Amino acid sequence: MVSSQLRLLSLAAGLLSAMACARSTSSSSDGSPSPRGDMSAEAPKPDPRVGLRPGRMDAAEAIWNLRLVSKTPPSPQFVDQTNSDLAFSGNHVIQGSYNGWQVWDISNPRQPSLKTAYVCPASQSDVSVYRNLLFVSGENLSARLDCGTQGVEDTVSSERLRGIRIFDISDITKPRNVGNVQTCRGSHTHTVLVDPKDTENVYVYISGSSHVRPESELPGCVRGPKDPNSALFRIEVIKVPLANPSQAAVVNSPRIFQNLVAPPRHGEAPEDIEAKKKELAEARAAGLYTVTIEGEEQVVPPQASAAMLDSVVAARAGTGAPTAADSATLRQALPAMVEAMVKAHAEEMPDSTAGPTQCHDITVYPAIGLAGGACEGYGFLLDIKDPVRPNRIGAVSDSNFSYWHSATFNNSGTKILFSDEWGGGSQAKCRATDKPEWGADAIFTISKDRKMDFQGYYKLPAPQTAAENCVAHNGSLIPIPGRDIMAQAWYQGGISVFDWTNPKKPKEIAFFDRGPVDSTRIESGGYWSTYWYNGYIVGSEMARGLDIFELAPSAFISENEIAAAKTVKFDYLNTQGQQKFVWPASVSLARAYLDQLERSNGLEAGKIAEVRAALATAEKGSASERAVVLSQVVSQLEAETARAGDTAKVKMLASTVRELAGEPSLASRR
Repeated sequence: MVSSQLRLLSLAAGLLSAMACARSTSSSSDGSPSPRGDMSAEAPKPDPRVGLRPGRMDAAEAIWNLRLVSKTPPSPQFVDQTNSDLAFSGNHVIQGSYNGWQVWDISNPRQPSLKTAYVCPASQSDVSVYRNLLFVSGENLSARLDCGTQGVEDTVSSERLRGIRIFDISDITKPRNVGNVQTCRGSHTHTVLVDPKDTENVYVYISGSSHVRPESELPGCVRGPKDPNSALFRIEVIKVPLANPSQAAVVNSPRIFQNLVAPPRHGEAPEDIEAKKKELAEARAAGLYTVTIEGEEQVVPPQASAAMLDSVVAARAGTGAPTAADSATLRQALPAMVEAMVKAHAEEMPDSTAGPTQCHDITVYPAIGLAGGACEGYGFLLDIKDPVRPNRIGAVSDSNFSYWHSATFNNSGTKILFSDEWGGGSQAKCRATDKPEWGADAIFTISKDRKMDFQGYYKLPAPQTAAENCVAHNGSLIPIPGRDIMAQAWYQGGISVFDWTNPKKPKEIAFFDRGPVDSTRIESGGYWSTYWYNGYIVGSEMARGLDIFELAPSAFISENEIAAAKTVKFDYLNTQGQQKFVWPASVSLARAYLDQLERSNGLEAGKIAEVRAALATAEKGSASERAVVLSQVVSQLEAETARAGDTAKVKMLASTVRELAGEPSLASRR
């Protein structure tokens, strides 16, 4: 990441890149399986995602085991802006954008309506919500405290916002800025931690990835990597009093990166190396400018060279277009300019052997007291029982990973999945020639002594074109009981829903994709995030707006499993503040477990049929009749547990039926 930082400094100041048919197990009215001929256990071949027609709003689409419920274009002020992450509150979806944020009412998911379009430019406007408070990240140098669109020109300015904005959204149509917390490196992302032991405050973990701002702009911001007070090698913890959010402040800057070395990394793909050679040769032939940074020759972006030429003209008090002499002057001066810039920022650059200086994103799971940190070259496991003092208890690296981007725990907290944003989100990294271990997910189990053990990789299985930015990005769990199912965004690779219950053999079970925005060159688009929320998968499409999906019954997920998933309801959701799924006892939950036992041959077929019939009978009976029937089912299941193929799942089923019968759980009887 060092070379990319220098490239930004020396060549493109103020210019940012675009980013970064198996047997059916559904149930009929009597609870028995009803086969459907359209349920295939194999993905369609040839893959319909390959060769889709391009287009911004009219691209061809491919879908499997999902239903597209609605697609909503951006509101006028957000057209041609990059949409970013999502947060959820009640019936509202809050969608971040580089131009601010929008609020959509999804009470009717088939027709979302715009409630608020709040223009407040920043990079990248990561959003989170808790009760009446909305938190929005700001990182780039042009973000203003007053949300103005004119930017900030001065190197040091009291008008600049780099950190977290806090809004009161009690009236979501009239948000009020009630606080701002400035941080040394801005806030690329942030994570809201709701501590179950603290009802008066929430905590926000800040992950800043930009350069350290001058101390003259924010006191205490030390640049030097060897200074013990350096703003590098740390995150910020902000404490937000719920009764008075204007008093929010940084209360700790834990140095969770101590004693790490630079991780192993893979190089570029062979075709990218060849493409780079070709690009350089063509640039030289065309008379463009190149510079060498850290031994690597780079093409100077035309916008940057044009600005430099204008400076050369101004320096000789000239007017008009630059002359050949001006061009020669710039070409001769470039090496010294690069050297000066490198030297000017050398004090901020860590030693090449040093480990990461920041996390890209942190996912907290308060119910288990752990957090997963996706931290440049490492995946962290953090103890967050004390929210002010998170403590690193584990770190893993992998030479197949380029940039550890985000983390997701399974519901039981026994596994963690990290994504790799190889190429930074602006490059095509899902081509047929790209290795399946690069730009993928890595899945680890978490042992009882809280160590992470690698199990396997998952990558989008459909090759994408060289004109589609594509790599693993943001996703979330889907509350299918007893299984680990996830919906994940892959930028212009679309949405992939996959099962990672077996961490060694994750498998895609549903997808949606569109053709590229432009088939001739990479033009940014695709899904930044796809998250499950109260029965639907909501996708933030960077170029095209907001899309909403629902799961369709398939050979992989039954109608009963989907119905059980829909019984899990949240009042709000920040995916990086992971909440534990708890399924209320229901007939659909019991039937979901039966479907799973049938699919895995975990219980004898005759017993499954008997339980299904008993559930159907209980549904039709009186309360007392239902209790009798279900109690008999519990006894039958307990008798079968020892010889069942899937003992754990039979126990889950028995526990659910016991609750339906009104009997106390085994835990309460101890």
